[in-house]
Amino acid sequence: MKIQELDKTYIAGTYGRFPVTLVSGKGSRVQDENGKEYTDLGSGIAVTSFGIADDAWIKAVTQQLQTLQHTSNLYYTEPCAHLAQMLCEKSGMKKVFFGNSGAEANECAIKVARKYAAEKKGSENNVIITLKNSFHGRTLTTLAATGQDHYHELFQPLTPGFAHAEPNDLSDMERLLDTLPVAGILLECIQGEGGVKVMDDAYLQGVEKLARERDVLLMIDEVQTGNGRTGDFYAYMHAGLHPDVVSTAKGLGGGLPIGACLIGEKAQNVLGPGDHGSTFGGNPAVCAGAVSIVSRVTDELLEQVRTKGEMILETLKTAPGVREVTGRGLMIGILPEKKSAGEVVKTCMGHGVLCLTAKDRVRLLPALNIPEDLLKEALQVLVKALA
Repeated sequence: MKIQELDKTYIAGTYGRFPVTLVSGKGSRVQDENGKEYTDLGSGIAVTSFGIADDAWIKAVTQQLQTLQHTSNLYYTEPCAHLAQMLCEKSGMKKVFFGNSGAEANECAIKVARKYAAEKKGSENNVIITLKNSFHGRTLTTLAATGQDHYHELFQPLTPGFAHAEPNDLSDMERLLDTLPVAGILLECIQGEGGVKVMDDAYLQGVEKLARERDVLLMIDEVQTGNGRTGDFYAYMHAGLHPDVVSTAKGLGGGLPIGACLIGEKAQNVLGPGDHGSTFGGNPAVCAGAVSIVSRVTDELLEQVRTKGEMILETLKTAPGVREVTGRGLMIGILPEKKSAGEVVKTCMGHGVLCLTAKDRVRLLPALNIPEDLLKEALQVLVKALA
């Protein structure tokens, strides 16, 4: 309890923390200060892709720490360059800018779109269209991009130049494109913080067609969905999209802070010296860990993610007390029939299973390599909590 008291005394009260102090773990099992064990179905909100204290990741990071833990971006380093190459080869993109978070990756994407439009069509073409119910970060600009009013209320004035379209409504997207001076479209294929709401493939393909016809950049936010989470390397791949910009973070770093803005052929030369920067972006130790993560997100692993995701969906769709299940791969949202999502999460925690919420849903984001038997045991706890 001393840790919790220190936290409440000295840390800004921005988080509604659970009354649990975690001290150690391995894989998908974690322990609190009293020695109680939990199965982790949240992985730090989709961050610890291969679980806690992953041996290969630890080795990669510690080896790099022993040689060069940081240098400014005035110099070249091997892990940064190697990671950028891997991401481009996996995605088909051409250039990468590294920052420290998903919000920073989205800030970079927005700057790319606005500079691209300014150079091609004039600086008045600066509007970024996002979707209602979206979430893109907590800086003032990415809050403005976020299509949820309650995030905006206390932080006015937000950065101007954003409009929000109805999700899965192609006519509304077309309406905004026809009436506003648009630089780019930024959207999530699955709205994670918005309640694990999946965009239809046909809608995404329609948005891409509209973007191509009007020469506005199509930007996909893969902060939570990326790096294998949905059963493909990036979620946009399920719909066969070819975005101009992709932002990602979370699971890329395996537990250390990293964000990446991947830029496609059309905009690959938009950013020049001095246009953007980050003191810690591309940190060699963080990038070494990310190289370890990306190298292990193989076709075989992605197949396992899809199989486990289908098993979760099948288990929960017919479970008592479940109104709806949404998601893809190991990114699942469950709408309880009678109980609140918070009640379900609290019950699961009492029985040694850690879940998350997203709006009115219970959210599952387990490690990509969670053992199937452990996952099945945890699901039985969840099913009982939902009933």
